[in-house]
Amino acid sequence: MKIVIVGGGAGGLELATKLGKKMGLKGCAEVLLLDRDHVHLWKPLLHEVASGSLDAGIASVGYRAHAHRNGFTFKLGTLCGIDRTRKMIRLEALIDDKGEVVLPQREQNYDYLVLAVGSVSNDFSVPGVAEHCIFLDSLPEALQFHKRLVNHFIRLNRELSQGKHCLHIAIVGGGATGVELSAELFKAREWFAAYGLHHIQPEHLRISLLEAGPGLLPALSEGISAATHKELEKIGVEVFPNTLVTQVEKNALICSDSERIEADLIVWAAGIKAPDFLKEFGGLKTNQANQLVVERTLQSKDDSSIFVLGDCAGMQMKDPLEEERWVPPRAQSAHQMAGLVAKNLLNIRKGKSLEEFVYRDYGSLVSLSHYTTFGKLMGGLTGGSLKVEGRLARLAYLSLYRMHQLAIHGWLRTLLIAIVDKINHYIRPRLKLH
Repeated sequence: MKIVIVGGGAGGLELATKLGKKMGLKGCAEVLLLDRDHVHLWKPLLHEVASGSLDAGIASVGYRAHAHRNGFTFKLGTLCGIDRTRKMIRLEALIDDKGEVVLPQREQNYDYLVLAVGSVSNDFSVPGVAEHCIFLDSLPEALQFHKRLVNHFIRLNRELSQGKHCLHIAIVGGGATGVELSAELFKAREWFAAYGLHHIQPEHLRISLLEAGPGLLPALSEGISAATHKELEKIGVEVFPNTLVTQVEKNALICSDSERIEADLIVWAAGIKAPDFLKEFGGLKTNQANQLVVERTLQSKDDSSIFVLGDCAGMQMKDPLEEERWVPPRAQSAHQMAGLVAKNLLNIRKGKSLEEFVYRDYGSLVSLSHYTTFGKLMGGLTGGSLKVEGRLARLAYLSLYRMHQLAIHGWLRTLLIAIVDKINHYIRPRLKLH
């Protein structure tokens, strides 16, 4: 049996690790992971890489070394097509920064294909977004934003004596990414000032957070949304609810009320969708968010040899009010889906019936850097929901990342990583300065 997994995000890497240990190391199946990057970083951490509070070189996982330890194979590649009849996928040619071909366009066969290609920012067809906004969909984009941020702060420190008043960063989207990035940027300003850019004071950084809806964090309760709004304004973030961006120009946002907001950097975090190429991917059915529609077994509606998980999987479920809605595109969804797909592929090999996916919401947490953390935990001892904030919420937030590390590294390696992280907290700079 040859299992090909496309996408090394949270779900894809966890699945490859599980199948590699249970099937690859035992010679029961050939497990192949494909990704367009060399390293994996847990996507909820991208805003920390962008601000510089996290060094991606330390936190990332190299696919090749991880594959070697866990019984699967890794290949570099970007998916560009499929031939379902021949059970072949097509991969784009890999071109280096000098325009030379590293790997030609090629094909890869499979018996079972797992699509875990994640999501990208949704620009909602707003003119100018693609040309003038920064996205935080991938590690290269987060690193590019950080490089620009460093350069802006260095330039600001020099220009303050020449009349420039502040660095203005506008963030479109009041979801978790926009909220967390806002807080991380203010913490970054503090550290830049501490590490030599002494002219930069709190008033020299302006952050505007624009949200089209009435409140921040629509996935959480009104109480948590209001508390987050209040805390952000306390930090210094200017929050603009009910503000719809209709056009983006170079260094400017045009809103529905014709208001023009000038900014040095513009980050677009207004929503996500599955990649556009999935709309015409082998005739497989998609929904309005480009997600591939799946059965409850997480197999494609149109092809039982194709499984889909994570942000690109579209599966309807009933909420507590018995209304139909799509499984939310969250890290916990990908984690749960990876576990079920692993079980079902093992069941196929053993000739057993497949299990169905049931999404369990364990709550949501949002971290405002080192200032505070808010969230709602579901289930557990309470049997319902529990609102948390402060230190307890921060510990719960950090535990989510440790759970992901446990899934791919196991207990011993995760424990050692946690110890190294603690040591780095004391011996390394608190901010990546380059």
